[in-house]
Amino acid sequence: MISINNLSYYIGGRAIYDAASLHIKPKDRIGLVGKNGAGKSTLLRIIEGEYSPDGGSVSRGKDCTIGFLNQDLLSYQSDESILVVAMQAFEEANKIQKEIETTLAEMELGYDEKKLNRLTLLQERYEALGGYSLQSKAEEVLEGIGFSTEALQRPLKTFSGGWRMRVMLAKLLLSEPSLLMLDEPTNHLDLPSIQWVENYIKSYNGAVIVVSHDQEFLNNTTTSIVEVDGGKLVQYSGNYSFYLKEKAERLEIQQNAFENQQAKLKQTERFIERFRSKATKAKQVQSRVKSLEKMDMIEEAYEEKTSVNFSFGFSTESGRFVSTIKDVSKSFGPIKVLKNASAQIEKGDKIALIGANGKGKSTLLRIIDGSEPLDAGESSLGHNVIPGFYAQHQLEALHTENEIIDELKTAGSGKTEQELRDILGGFLFRGDDIYKKIKVLSGGEKSRVALAKTLLTESNFLLLDEPTNHLDIRSVDILINALNQYQGSFITVSHDRRFIGAVANKIWYIEDHQIKEYPGTYAEYVDWKRRRELEEAGEEKSEKKEKAVSVDKEERLKLRQERDKINKELRRKRKSLEKTEEQIEKLETLKGDIENLLALPEVFANLERLAEENGKLQQTEKELEELNEEWENLALEIEELEEKMSD
Repeated sequence: MISINNLSYYIGGRAIYDAASLHIKPKDRIGLVGKNGAGKSTLLRIIEGEYSPDGGSVSRGKDCTIGFLNQDLLSYQSDESILVVAMQAFEEANKIQKEIETTLAEMELGYDEKKLNRLTLLQERYEALGGYSLQSKAEEVLEGIGFSTEALQRPLKTFSGGWRMRVMLAKLLLSEPSLLMLDEPTNHLDLPSIQWVENYIKSYNGAVIVVSHDQEFLNNTTTSIVEVDGGKLVQYSGNYSFYLKEKAERLEIQQNAFENQQAKLKQTERFIERFRSKATKAKQVQSRVKSLEKMDMIEEAYEEKTSVNFSFGFSTESGRFVSTIKDVSKSFGPIKVLKNASAQIEKGDKIALIGANGKGKSTLLRIIDGSEPLDAGESSLGHNVIPGFYAQHQLEALHTENEIIDELKTAGSGKTEQELRDILGGFLFRGDDIYKKIKVLSGGEKSRVALAKTLLTESNFLLLDEPTNHLDIRSVDILINALNQYQGSFITVSHDRRFIGAVANKIWYIEDHQIKEYPGTYAEYVDWKRRRELEEAGEEKSEKKEKAVSVDKEERLKLRQERDKINKELRRKRKSLEKTEEQIEKLETLKGDIENLLALPEVFANLERLAEENGKLQQTEKELEELNEEWENLALEIEELEEKMSD
């Protein structure tokens, strides 16, 4: 379908591609991967025809059509509704529909056989193109990627850039090109929409090339991986997980071959050096010299590891409770986000806030941060909590004239220049890269700088809104490593399933305007959700019914009495736990007040007052320790009772 042969392409004096080749067949599912700047997006633009190669050729089949989703489409505006914009994909059908309308109008003015025949032919062609079902098809795709039925009639220009990009994706999918090229399609999609697009691609009739940082998406949509490496296109059969395994094996084979060749080289060079001056060995020496000249040199296998070998520390430890949300309500006009919602974040929590767009995830982050006004209720940060907020808009807050190294200095971490160099190295800025100005960086590079800057602050509580957007796979791995080393608490909004699975120990989601929590990993949450959906669908009801029938009346009565007893004890324990939490909060506040007093010069200079306040501090700390122990015991007892209730 498309054949790329000996492709060469240069930017300035640098070769992006050098004699690279690739053949794309119908129904191929290709994941295009490589380092930032390797040339992935450039290759897509060369295939589309926007860029012309400096050497080699790109041949396209006669009937091959190409659809290309790229970030440039964000700027597209229109006064038309999103449904009309999406239906622009049906170019031929739309043209025929207008011709039908024109012909009908002409026939009203004057009927003749010629016009009737023309109308019949037009209607037959329109029907063959599926014209009468195109609107419902467009509605299905738009709703599949997250639009409500009511939103379909809204003008495109009233939507944000991310939602406009979804419309462009819908239009592209509806046009059904021979080759569908998607450059970071998941950046503007929520989890339900990502899963819908995955299913759509699986059944797509044409070929697909995907550039994505979302490994789960690549695993679910591709059957081969093409890596852009050193100006070449290296193809691996299989999805991304297979590619990682296969590449590791290839590198190991290459490294073994390199080491064997190096050993042979040294042995040959020693022979030549030793017998060069001996006439009896001249023929053998000459033979070995020629063999060295003809030898194809094997390069040493090298794979750049993504690791963070430094710690993001902070001098102030937070209290037990990092954030408390109590009876919070929040609406935007008629759109209700939260109603009497309550939740709590404890020290050490690593929370992933997930769900569909429009549910209020980013709003909830701002509520926790304190930057979003409330309609009702209260949201407060705990004792000694120092928050750090990362969101995409903070890329705009970077000082564009600063060099990268100087921008990190503004975080106020107090780290030396060498320490900052090491940190930047972990975020893929090496050598002279650190002297690049912010204004020349790509979106992904700016994201890495902003993330490093956020992690460098003294924050012991991070709020991260879509931190993986615009990061490549290696950069996401770096962020995962950094967060796994981070000793504080954090809450992150993300649609990257691999990222969530790697960093979160709790899952939050908003349902019925309430904040719901699943106390486990993302994989456990997915399994729990699947079982809950099956139960709600009634697939487990019959089993429960059969089990209930087998228990006689006396046993059921005994079971009910036992559960009532457990439930009564559970309520009592929960009430005690709540009372203990209130006492802990009061003592933590008191402890903070005493510590502030002890820092005052007039108290420090008064030995009697100093001794008195120190005594109060010691007593408070002792009581806190006892209450924390009591809280832990109560929490364990409640957990045991809840397990009994669920049996």
